[in-house]
Amino acid sequence: MFNQITLDGYFSGKNGDFSWAHAAGDDAEWKEFVEGNASGGAVLLFGRVTYQLMASYWPTPMAAANDPVVASGMNAMPKVVFSRTLKDASWSNTRLVTGDLAAEVRRMKQAPGADMAILGSGSIVAQLAEAGLIDHYQLVVNPVALGSGRTLFEGVTRPLNFRLTSSRAFRNGKVLLEYER
Repeated sequence: MFNQITLDGYFSGKNGDFSWAHAAGDDAEWKEFVEGNASGGAVLLFGRVTYQLMASYWPTPMAAANDPVVASGMNAMPKVVFSRTLKDASWSNTRLVTGDLAAEVRRMKQAPGADMAILGSGSIVAQLAEAGLIDHYQLVVNPVALGSGRTLFEGVTRPLNFRLTSSRAFRNGKVLLEYER
């Protein structure tokens, strides 16, 4: 799981705003990290909202011009979108799953193949975390406070304990925290 959060713990602001995650300014080290994360090797898992947001940007000429390495990776990687309401998943290399989220992820984890990575998709993160199906968490804390929004683990009904495995600070003020259950 990879997600950016604010200093006060929100992964999205009011009305789903995520612009704060791109406001930290240029940082060559951060850009290299992001490009490395987008270099492939994983199946991307999304909920409907995050999928529609990503699909509206990454296949565009603007994304190719602004972030060519990331755009290329995002468009090439296999993707699975979990939704009970979405009728079509037309972004390249995307499979739509309308059934049981946890059962499908359990099946995917048992099958041979690439690792999986969840980007955004807070409701999926909360459900899979509570089901014990996320092995590794990458959280990027951004140097901004919103005061309100959505927390990443909204809906979790019991405490989940984690162990810090690494941390890394970037010049733009972002801090990567990596955890395991």
